[in-house]
Order: sequence, then C-alpha cells, then structure tokens
Amino acid sequence: MKHKKPINCPELICINVDKVYDWIVKEKSFDVTSLADVPITFTPADSVPDEDIVGATVTCEVNPDPTTPIEVLARDDRPFIIDGTQVTLQQLNIRKNFIITLIVTLADGTVLTSAPPVEGNEPVNAELLISRCEQVTLCAPVGTEVEITYTDLDCFVCTTGALEVAEDTISFTALTISVITCQSIQSIYPVTVEFLAEFCEPRDDIQPECPAPIRPLQCPVVFP
Repeated sequence: MKHKKPINCPELICINVDKVYDWIVKEKSFDVTSLADVPITFTPADSVPDEDIVGATVTCEVNPDPTTPIEVLARDDRPFIIDGTQVTLQQLNIRKNFIITLIVTLADGTVLTSAPPVEGNEPVNAELLISRCEQVTLCAPVGTEVEITYTDLDCFVCTTGALEVAEDTISFTALTISVITCQSIQSIYPVTVEFLAEFCEPRDDIQPECPAPIRPLQCPVVFP
C-alpha cells in the first residue's frame, strides 16, 4: 500500500557553508633528487638482504602530509587590471608537504616498504618528508583559508643507481623521483546563507514480489 507523501511547502533555511572566493586548477610537476645516498629503513627488517641488491624493481607512492598538508608562508596584495577594472588580488607563497613511500620488489618476489617517516630526537626516514613551494595569485584576502585538493597525485622512479645495503638499510646511489600533481586551489571563508527550499521526503519503499510458479518444460518431441 502506498502512503501519500505530505505536501512540502518551501521554507526559508539558513545553513553554514564555505564561500569560495577564488578557484584555480593547475598542474605542477617536480623531481626529488635529495634522496640519493640516503640510508632508508625498510620493513620487514628481517627481509632486507645482507649484501647489495641486484635485479630489484623500485616503485614509489606519494601522499599529502596528513598533519600539515599546506602552509601559507606569505600573503601580499598585488594590483591587477582585469577587463579594464583595477582589482587587488593576493600573491600567496605556499609550501606543500608530502610523504614519499618507496617499494622495493626483490628478484625473488619479496616486497620491502620504506618505514613511515618519523622526526624528532630519533628520526626514521625523515628524508622521505619532502616539501615544495610555489606562488599562486588568488582573491584570498586576510581571513580566508587556502585549500588544495589533488585531483591527481602520482610519482614514478626515474633512476635508482646501485642499491647498497648497510646495517639493515638500503641506499640508492642515484635515486631520482618524479612527482606529478594536478591541484585544485581554493580560497574559502565560512558563511551562513539563507535561501528558500523544500525539505526532502523519503521515497516509497520497494517491496519484493513473489515470483510466479514455474512449471517444468515438457518434451514435445517425445510426447504428446
């Protein structure tokens, strides 16, 4: 039995949203060469060979730093003439922080993964925390926040050099990693907006129906 939905009258509604002041999408690629000859700790530790590695495949993964993915280092006003109108935009110096993960697949199929980087008094793989800076121009007055969403974030190992083992770590004599980013950059500010809207109502539930009885097929070639 269907239930008649109540008539829904529009009402004024206030909700909290982020107002987008400006929005750009841009590609930014860069190479990481600072990891050459740096001892990297891998897990599981007992699977790291005792001698230099030959015939291995090296790949990588890159992710934004979950703690501090971006930092706005400076925000300076800059005048521009756009379509004949003078406007003031902000030139932002932004630092983006990433975590690199290295994966070494040995010739016998054993997979080694770089241990998560840890900073502090007893650092582990701290060199895998990398940063890159760039300048962007946005309408981003003081008070707005800058958010970067990566629509594509990938990396590949360009060169490795020799893989040298020492004290359960692996060093790459000529490691070069290329990082490719497609980034959506927005300046936002939280606001409360009012608009006329109707409330959503649930749809009717779909009830399963019993299938009709199915009789076995006869053999008309034989009978009747």
